[in-house]
Amino acid sequence: MTAAAFEVKNVGLVLDGKAILRDISFSVAPGESLAIIGPNGAGKTSLLRGLMRMTPGVTGTVRVFGDPVARLSQRELARRVSYVPQAEGRTLPFTVREFLLMARYPHMNPFSHLTPTDYAAVDRAAERCGVAGFSGRGMDTLSGGERQKVFIAAALAQAPRAVLLDEPTTFLDYRHQVEVLELVDQLHREEGLTVLSVTHDLNQGALAGDRILALKDGRTAFHGTPAELLANPGLLGDIYGTGFDFLTHPHTGAVIVAPVKAAP
Repeated sequence: MTAAAFEVKNVGLVLDGKAILRDISFSVAPGESLAIIGPNGAGKTSLLRGLMRMTPGVTGTVRVFGDPVARLSQRELARRVSYVPQAEGRTLPFTVREFLLMARYPHMNPFSHLTPTDYAAVDRAAERCGVAGFSGRGMDTLSGGERQKVFIAAALAQAPRAVLLDEPTTFLDYRHQVEVLELVDQLHREEGLTVLSVTHDLNQGALAGDRILALKDGRTAFHGTPAELLANPGLLGDIYGTGFDFLTHPHTGAVIVAPVKAAP
């Protein structure tokens, strides 16, 4: 029997006396795409970081491709899972190529040098993600959309089996949102990657995810298919605290939602 890509059981997190995550349990099959949605403060980013052992104090059990994450070295975990953080403006004094080459660290030891395999992995990721044309540019000269593509290329160069993305389209204009979402979808379908993606956008989550995990106040409010969630307007209203109009996407025929202004 094939092990789940992620098996999460009874995960919790308390910070400064406040419960951030409460008894979260779910599994993700290899090659599946899971969208994690919910309002601000629901615990989405805390959950994603907890899966990568980036947040201390997480309780419960997380297995990654069959093995408890607590027993994996950081290097072994990085060989299985890559993490793309929220877009932010920190200074990165590297060229694009230098940044991508650093993504090969899980496959090296402290005294080894980059090999032809490492360079080939970086070249392939750069071409695959459309960033090869500006590989000599400094990271700090890139637009938000270009920079996000480089982060995704670095995740691919890491040669993982799964990718976690924390709001990959935040602060991007519509064109770059579409380009980034299409890139993630292509990597999911064509590379066979397991994808877990946090998003504030319910429509993005419903269109991109095979399944949806909705959080509210640190608890699981829903786990199932997009169609199942969108067929339950009462649950959606409870999760987000507002009503929704349900529309039909003009190109895909999928159900999409628009929030309804609350009555005065």
